[in-house]
Amino acid sequence: MARRPELEEATPWKLADHPRLGKGKVVGVVVLDGWGEAPPDPFNCIRVADTPTMDALKKGAPERWRLIKAHGTAVGLPTDDDMGNSEVGHNALGAGQIYAQGAKLVDLALASGKIYEGEGFKYIQQSFETGTLHLIGLLSDGGVHSRIDQLQLLLKGASEHGAKRIRVHILTDGRDVLDGSSVAFVETLESDLAKLREKGVDARVASGGGRMYVTMDRYENDWQVVKRGWDAQVLGEAPHKFQSALEAVKTLREDPKANDQYLPPFVVVDETGKPVGPIMDGDAVVTFNFRADRMVMLAKALEYETFDKFDRVRFPKIRYAGMLQYDGELKLPSHYLVAPPEIERTSGEYLAHNGIRTYACSETVKFGHVTFFWNGNRSGYFNPNLEKYEEIPSDIGIPFNEQPKMKAVEVADKAKDAILSGKYDQVRVNIPNGDMVGHTGDLEATIIGCKAADEAVKIILDAIEQVGGIFVVTADHGNAEDMVKRDKSGKPVRDKDGNVQPLTSHTLNPVPIAIGGPGLASGARFRKDLTDAGLANVAAIIMNLHGFEAPDHYEPTLIEVSTAQYLSASSADRTYQ
Repeated sequence: MARRPELEEATPWKLADHPRLGKGKVVGVVVLDGWGEAPPDPFNCIRVADTPTMDALKKGAPERWRLIKAHGTAVGLPTDDDMGNSEVGHNALGAGQIYAQGAKLVDLALASGKIYEGEGFKYIQQSFETGTLHLIGLLSDGGVHSRIDQLQLLLKGASEHGAKRIRVHILTDGRDVLDGSSVAFVETLESDLAKLREKGVDARVASGGGRMYVTMDRYENDWQVVKRGWDAQVLGEAPHKFQSALEAVKTLREDPKANDQYLPPFVVVDETGKPVGPIMDGDAVVTFNFRADRMVMLAKALEYETFDKFDRVRFPKIRYAGMLQYDGELKLPSHYLVAPPEIERTSGEYLAHNGIRTYACSETVKFGHVTFFWNGNRSGYFNPNLEKYEEIPSDIGIPFNEQPKMKAVEVADKAKDAILSGKYDQVRVNIPNGDMVGHTGDLEATIIGCKAADEAVKIILDAIEQVGGIFVVTADHGNAEDMVKRDKSGKPVRDKDGNVQPLTSHTLNPVPIAIGGPGLASGARFRKDLTDAGLANVAAIIMNLHGFEAPDHYEPTLIEVSTAQYLSASSADRTYQ
């Protein structure tokens, strides 16, 4: 990742000692994924679940428990109507600073027109004269992975900058937006493409499929998902063929078990049955999702000449760019339309420079969050002599609602072992259940998942107790605390048969943060003045608990130490000595 030399020189890596919080205590950092705070409700799976550990943190020491924001401007997104997600959440948690993120970066580039002046667009533009521009991504207004209005602007801008033939390869959502909304999104897109055709641009939808079954896998969990997309997008092959995307989505949704997330792959064909838009030599390809995690695998397939994850059959010579660069360390993709935020001087890097030994762990589906995203979109170690990252393989091919306990206990056991080993100053984990099971919309399974997450927290906190350490328990965004679609009055939305419609997306709710443990100074508590604090304030807290002051350019800490209690404790220490 690029560094600004002037910042390197102006800001030393050495952190000042905290005047009232000492060093030498093991700090356990637990991130509960998808664990927001909301009033009790039959659809609040966290409140319904048996979660005695988390309940005790809230009720037992109210001065050491509070809520923080995990969405919108608090994590760098454009507005407070934008749901947070695990990637921007962990960026903020680890960076201690608020950076313009994902959608906001793209919005700025599109609004200013700078997207068309950059190296990435000029690179793909070289294919416009004789080739086709292919746009691949999630067709949705969910704002977590992509937004349809950005696709609309890109279609308009690309056509105005020379694209003569455009093919869109859509992935239906149903996860960040209501299931069934795919039809309306396709209707909108088809209308836009028809207007482009009226202007002489050959623009059509070429293929599609549901996001969880086609293309959008992550962390190399199931390459067959990417292969299904590859076969449709590149080879023009799929089990279902239609003469329009609208016909495809409407027909495939007639299956009683159909779900936008899992629609099978399809290709659009002409009247002779020939695919209208397979990716060919000389074409340009843009993956228009702004969120990285579910584009990395496709990016590897499109860019890497040496590739063995599945038989690509044909590897077209294309000009490929991502909407953003999805992995800064791997430089993947090598071309991108919008430059990533330069997340510099993260807490992990500061602490490594100050001798803090760190262990980070999660299972596959969230391993990248406590490592890559926490460290500012950076792969690898800051100091391999001080850090160890361990990944617990997630279940493959088993829906999360069928195995809702996931690997929570296994991750917690690894954390316990790391804490008790005496080898580490910080032990950091992500417990994924609230998010991953919550996304299935299965209330019963999510309740089980939340209970398992709570049990994992207890294992870790018990280990912290045993070594006299300190803990921080927080979350990255909401999900499991509100599992039903609601109308404007807050009442559950029901279908024609009276069944509630499950909410599978993240939420706008705040998340809890709790501190404690026998190693925490007796007078340490949360401040009450920073009511709008968010995830970016957490890094300063963690630095404080390691005995350091946070850098001046970080979001302020939420910890204060009561003068009376601090003086009393100091006096008692001197008397004992």
